This record gives sequence, C-alpha cells and structure tokens, in this order.
Amino acid sequence: MPRAPRSERPPAAPIPSSRHGLARVLSKLGTCSRSQAEQWVRAGRVSLDGRVVRDPYRPVLVDRQQIAVDGQPVKAVEHVHVVFNKPRGLIVSAADEQGRDTVYTALAAAGLPWLGPVGRLDKASEGLLLLSNDTGWAAAITDPISHLDKTYHVQVSGQPGVAVLAAMQAGIADGGDVLRARRVTLLRAGEKNAWLEVVLDEGRNRHIRRLLAALGFDVLRLIRVAIGSLVLGDLAKGQWRRLNADEVSAVDTRKH
Repeated sequence: MPRAPRSERPPAAPIPSSRHGLARVLSKLGTCSRSQAEQWVRAGRVSLDGRVVRDPYRPVLVDRQQIAVDGQPVKAVEHVHVVFNKPRGLIVSAADEQGRDTVYTALAAAGLPWLGPVGRLDKASEGLLLLSNDTGWAAAITDPISHLDKTYHVQVSGQPGVAVLAAMQAGIADGGDVLRARRVTLLRAGEKNAWLEVVLDEGRNRHIRRLLAALGFDVLRLIRVAIGSLVLGDLAKGQWRRLNADEVSAVDTRKH
C-alpha cells in the first residue's frame, strides 16, 4: 500500500561506539533481532575483521572493527517505525512451529527491512501493533517504568455495572499478579453484551482477559486503538503505514 507522507525521514541507526557484545551490536544496528543475531553467530555466519566468530557475546568496537554477515559488510540501516492494524488470528512472531500465519506473513510483500514487534497482541486480539528496527525506541516504549497508556476497546458478554468498572480500577489478585486498569469507561451496552474502553499503563500476560474473567465476564473482542497519543484511526485491518517523525517522537518515552 502507499506509504503515508512524512514530515521528515527518521535518522539512520546510530553506530554504537562503546564496547558491546556482537549479537547486541547487530541488533542495535537494525540488522535483526538479538535472538536471531545469536543464532547467526553460533551458525558461523558472522565474521569480525574477516574471521568467523561464534561467540555472540564477543566484545566489539564498531568504529574500529568490521562486522560481516555471510561475507557482506554490516552497516547501520535507516530506522523504520511502522504501525500495523493486526487482524484477529495472526501470531505476533517471526515464525510459528504450528505453521500458523504471523504478522510477518501479512507484511511479506511490503518490502520492509527486518522489524521487531514493539510489545505484543495475542492471537485473538486485534488492532494497533508497532514494529521497528529501532531497538532503543522499542525498549523505551515497552519498559514497565514508562507507564505509557495503551487504550483498548473491549466487547464483553453481559452488562458490567458500576461496581465491576470500579473493581477493574481497584485491581484484583490473579495468579500472583495484581491486575488493574488505569481507567475504564462504558462505551455502549446492548441486551447481551457491552463495549468498554480500558486504559492500561502496565501490561501483563493476557491482562484484560484475566481481569475480566476474574470478575465473571468473557471477552468477545479486544482491539487496541491507541498507544499514548498515537491512535489507530482509520487504518484498515491488515494494512500498515510508516510513522512520521512527529509520531515517532510522541511515543518516545526517553524524551518525556
């Protein structure tokens, strides 16, 4: 699909100048994920100054040493930041051992460089998913201490009342975790189900589903509609676009 206009092109990944492990450097340069880099190194595909290195933690000085993968020199790549409207049923993973479709299956024809997911959405969940090769930006967004709001529209069976909404914000104990929502609003209610807007500033595994299940409600649909000030808007299901520089900066918690 056509790319959205950008106010300016985000800068290329900065070249690390301090001493870091080889796999970490490959990830920071935007070449691949750190786990994939570790696999490449152990498989003998990565060389340092012309010699194959099989230790992913081998210290590297990028400004003095040359890294190559499969004989091709590695250079810093342009930082790419993408928002994708994830359909229900896709796995947020580079590969699935059961052969199920992943978000990368949907993006295969997009001509994008390697991108890692910024946080997760489970298979049954939908909506706003960020992907990027800017590992520092991604780590800041997903860091629990950032407390960046994530907003979801959630369809539940039944009709949760004021007491239920209050309990969701007060928090409940489940499996050793305390699960709570920062804010819950009833959007609309019908005879058999209702839609809630749920805002989290932290995220545990299946957080909203577990919270509602503990209060006796099944989740029928769960759609992430915003991360911070970045909203899904009218981006069609299964489609993607690049973020512009202002949008990238708006959710960069390192600057806040």
